[in-house]
Amino acid sequence: MSDLTLKYIADLDAGVRDLFASDRWRSYLEFLAKFHRYSANNTIAIYLQRPTASLVASFSDWRRKGRKVKKGEHGIKILAPHVIKDTDDDTGEIKQRLGFHIAYCFDVSQTDGADLPEGPARQLTGSVDGYAHIWDTLLAVSPVPVSIEPITGSDANGYYSHSDQRIVVRDGLAELQRVKTAIHEIAHALLHAKGAEEADADRSTREVQAESVAYVVCRALGLDTSDYSFGYVAGWSADKELKALKASLDCIVRTSDRILKAFEPSDDNGSGQETSAA
Repeated sequence: MSDLTLKYIADLDAGVRDLFASDRWRSYLEFLAKFHRYSANNTIAIYLQRPTASLVASFSDWRRKGRKVKKGEHGIKILAPHVIKDTDDDTGEIKQRLGFHIAYCFDVSQTDGADLPEGPARQLTGSVDGYAHIWDTLLAVSPVPVSIEPITGSDANGYYSHSDQRIVVRDGLAELQRVKTAIHEIAHALLHAKGAEEADADRSTREVQAESVAYVVCRALGLDTSDYSFGYVAGWSADKELKALKASLDCIVRTSDRILKAFEPSDDNGSGQETSAA
């Protein structure tokens, strides 16, 4: 299976590179370039307060971009730098040093207004042959409970909660998007839980790993998620030129194989029927 997995990863790499060269991708990157780049510490702070955040800016920045923060929304706390001037009492010399104060930013899901340009990932549509079996098998292989629920205050299709140890998939998704999202979040639970092998990876690397696993597993199950996965991986790889994908090959292969083994016929019974494995 590993050789086939590597072939799918090569397809993913090629698809993402094609997207990087497209006019749609360049347009999207030009839009993102207008947003403030946050430090590593602030990126972590944003993730801890709002794990589903996708695009954040200050109150005034959103107004300049033609969008307004919705009434009643609470800002995400970050640290903003400012200059502190100290005057030497003896010489009168003024020295400057860097200080920090609490500031607030807001995710795009907390705003209303002008339409944003099309993002790099397109929502998947369509039904899935054998959906019930695939879904039941994913529930069995997941290390944490998976539920389908409404998700408010975010555009995310799903999320894995470290604190609650559960996965939530958005209610109302098409079967193909639901399956893809569940595999993505299961990959997070397997790879990025506390104490897991990739728990310390940065956020962009974690997202590339999880979506790569989702693409590989879906391909192996005969499901095409390229319209979504290529753009998703590109979105998180833009600053790294796919280095995160290439550096993560081993864990992507192993995690994909671990999930796919749940779809193999059981060796314990002679029926030849497929069974779920945890």
